[in-house]
Amino acid sequence: MPYYRSVGEVPRKRHTQFRQPDGSLYAEELMGQEGFSSDSSLLYHQHAPTAIVAAEEFTPPAFTRVPNLPLKPRHLRTHKLDGTGADPVLGRQYLLANDDVRIAYVLADRPSPLFRDATGDHCLYVESGTLRVESTFGVLDAVPGDYVVIPTSTIHRLVPTGDAPTRLLAVEAAGHIGPPKRYLSVRGQFLEHSPYCERDVRGPDAPLLVDGEDVEVLVRHRRGWTRYTYAHHPFDVVGWDGHMYPWAFSIHDFEPITGRIHQPPPVHQTFQGPNFVICSFVPRKVDYHPDAIPVPYNHHNVDSDEMLFYTGGNYEARRGSGIEQGSISLHPSGFTHGPQPGAAERSIGADFFDELAVMVDTFRPLDLCDAATACEDDGYAWTWARRP
Repeated sequence: MPYYRSVGEVPRKRHTQFRQPDGSLYAEELMGQEGFSSDSSLLYHQHAPTAIVAAEEFTPPAFTRVPNLPLKPRHLRTHKLDGTGADPVLGRQYLLANDDVRIAYVLADRPSPLFRDATGDHCLYVESGTLRVESTFGVLDAVPGDYVVIPTSTIHRLVPTGDAPTRLLAVEAAGHIGPPKRYLSVRGQFLEHSPYCERDVRGPDAPLLVDGEDVEVLVRHRRGWTRYTYAHHPFDVVGWDGHMYPWAFSIHDFEPITGRIHQPPPVHQTFQGPNFVICSFVPRKVDYHPDAIPVPYNHHNVDSDEMLFYTGGNYEARRGSGIEQGSISLHPSGFTHGPQPGAAERSIGADFFDELAVMVDTFRPLDLCDAATACEDDGYAWTWARRP
């Protein structure tokens, strides 16, 4: 995260004696990226964070990946995946994946186990319902429209709250997710042209301080999954400081960039990850040139696949294609895509679009996973041809 936070109790000088009321030392834990050469945070535990009493291999729910063949645009109806509910980690239904990113959907109605992903950051988008994110850094509460970024190797638990289940889109990276570099100064401050800034970002503001012994934590790592039993609860942190921690940002705080003619997707970019970007399409004033056509022109992004998750409002360019709340469209590299027939004419004269969508553009092709096949609208690819 681009700015420093200090939460709870920390000593004035790092890596110096910091003692508990009984005189024993608090145990330091430095969590850092890129081998001590990038962002980090320093946490202070009541017990040694290294103390485990058991470890066993764990087999997670399986999913398969197949290429997008034949190559064509796809429409996935995520709400067709609704079942009896699941936990928000092990219950994820994987839709699309490549070696850089996995994209999953879940209708969650129960807490997850304690979980650590040592393979990369997660970006969760809350479509509906509410979510409590508990971690070694404290608590974050998320509501519809919130993105929550969870850094690599953070031990956390996701707890749906409220009366209704929580709908989540999960983007799991094989690396780190953060604001685009062009939005940041060389020292990490959001610049004036950024569509959001530090005031829009929330982080944990108090330690969680949970006590307990023999606590299980599931860990996904580069060789598979392991279930550890820790001697003490990992949420025994009394304080921490640094630049690496879970943080939340609301899509409703994203300030859209508009112009006299149609603006391309980079103006909507919100995050960057390894070989992918995440963009936010929000309600906004649209093009004000007297001859403007507000919807996108036909385009072929020759280097990327484009996935768009429709999460509110009325997406003008897709009207008439069966797109609905919770829909995902996949427009792959190798195929020219654009607005549905008639959308360009209908958009002329419009001055405002009331739409809400999350886009993930990847620079390697996305494979289809089991859940994508289960919820696909097989007729979507032919909706541009005006045929039954």
